[in-house]
Amino acid sequence: MHINKNFIRNFAIIAHIDHGKSTLADALMRICGALEQRHEKEQFLDNMDIERERGITIKAQTVRLKFKAQDGNVYQLNLMDTPGHVDFSYEVSRSLAACEGSLLVVDASQGVEAQTLANVYKAIENNHTLIPVLNKMDLPSADPENIKIQIQHLIGIPAEDAIEVSAKKGIGIEAVLQAIVDRLPCPQGDETACLKALLVDSWYDAYLGVILLVRIIDGIITPKKKIRMMAANAVYTVEQIGVFTPYPNPVEHLACGEVGYIIANVKAVGDCHIGDTITEENRPAEEALPGFKSCTPVVFCSLFPVEAGDFDKLKESLAKLHLNDASFSYEMDSSNALGFGFRLGLLGLLHLEVVQERLEREFDLDLIITAPSVIYKIQLQNGTWIDLHNPSDMPSPNEIKSMMEPWIKATLFVPDAYVGSILTLLVERRGIRESLEYVTPTRALMVYRMPLNEVAFDFYDTLKSLSRGHASFDYEMNGYEEGELVLLSIALNGDPIHALSFVVPKVRAYDKGRAICEKLKEILPRQLFPIAIQATVGGKILARETVSALRKNVTAKCYGGDITRKRKLLEKQKEGKKRMRQFGNIEIPQKAFIEVLKIGK
Repeated sequence: MHINKNFIRNFAIIAHIDHGKSTLADALMRICGALEQRHEKEQFLDNMDIERERGITIKAQTVRLKFKAQDGNVYQLNLMDTPGHVDFSYEVSRSLAACEGSLLVVDASQGVEAQTLANVYKAIENNHTLIPVLNKMDLPSADPENIKIQIQHLIGIPAEDAIEVSAKKGIGIEAVLQAIVDRLPCPQGDETACLKALLVDSWYDAYLGVILLVRIIDGIITPKKKIRMMAANAVYTVEQIGVFTPYPNPVEHLACGEVGYIIANVKAVGDCHIGDTITEENRPAEEALPGFKSCTPVVFCSLFPVEAGDFDKLKESLAKLHLNDASFSYEMDSSNALGFGFRLGLLGLLHLEVVQERLEREFDLDLIITAPSVIYKIQLQNGTWIDLHNPSDMPSPNEIKSMMEPWIKATLFVPDAYVGSILTLLVERRGIRESLEYVTPTRALMVYRMPLNEVAFDFYDTLKSLSRGHASFDYEMNGYEEGELVLLSIALNGDPIHALSFVVPKVRAYDKGRAICEKLKEILPRQLFPIAIQATVGGKILARETVSALRKNVTAKCYGGDITRKRKLLEKQKEGKKRMRQFGNIEIPQKAFIEVLKIGK
């Protein structure tokens, strides 16, 4: 049965973390009868264990709902639930490209946060119609009138007709559904034109191969049709098409304006490019859709399997994970201490943690991760510029003319009580103030410029603990600036450990080197020979610690007798220790890498 596209609405839910997106999605599904009582669980669309444990959305999910509006017609609503955290902004941008409008969810007690602003700007870029929704109205601290003023002042959209709801209690949900039907535009497109479908997402299924999630822009798709992926120039035959209601539900066709999945026996993981255009083989589209802006990784680190034999498994797992999360990049890497592995480019530290956890859980891998770093630009003495992704590749100091590091523009919303401690944190992290204004009598909006390197490690966690979770933070890249930077290397018994190399500001090199040496002295297991731990910058030793040797009592079997017998055994042991030290290969426990990363600035 064809549905007239005037009765279709595609919408996303955007909000800051913890403002109730997933709970609102549950409430919408419940009202539309998509969730049966026996299957119900909170945050239904967060289907990864990590999402449920951390209470965050990582993957954008999609659901088709049916809603009978006040005009008596049944509307098809395609919902895209999006993540809120800054590290998953690429997921958000993809969901928004597949919709015509958005529900802007704002916590009625906390108000507009940094990520709310970032996601709203993305929605406006995609020409979305926005419907403001004030959630958590059941809380005694809810202050809808002030929040509406904030939305108008900070975002610049009229908020007097914002819908007041409590997703948890199920209050006001019908009004949201009716507003989606009344206020959002229906999809544009021509069903008779040649097929154009936007590839929004994909994931790997062990039985079905690659599953594609698409939004049909023009035309219609049915099973047994031959389709062509325009970027990869690969042709496949459609085996099955369907929609999520929220369970996979096969259908006979997907027409323009609809969102659904395609199974087409795609075995080559490399053929799927998120943002690609899918068209019909016999009647191809003349030009591809514009696709998505490719995302630029900002944090880099290396991944190595604990067991060298797992390298091929890691390679295969990364390819499958990349299908589902196109926002990270990876390439081969090797290290003298850790063997073969991969260099990953990611959107942030939470993103790194999630990728690591997904590899370990979904693909059963044991991994070692090196210190995250950012991209530096180096001008050599001969005038050429190079990009430095990995600190261990840094040229020697006499070859370097100047070094540039990436800077960001950070937007922070901070409650009045925590402004002082957060200003101190920003100064410590080399932040430069651009503006500080009070948007309400109790909340300050700070705009700061600071080096990305200062944010890449533990800035987010420190900010949250200083403000007891109340401050919010979002950032965008803001060019490169010259900095006095040096390479801090850690050597064990004279051998540099590349996985523990850091680029640091010159003024901090001594403190950081000292802290790492002391930490390693605690962690490294003692051997039968002493271990010298040194922190060096350009051949100059800044700090040193020694792990003393274990001593085996070789004279235990001598009781009484001549002292020369004991001396002979001790001399023999001494010779052996010398030789051991020469060939002694130090095993570095994985804990050491993780502990060193945790050392605060």
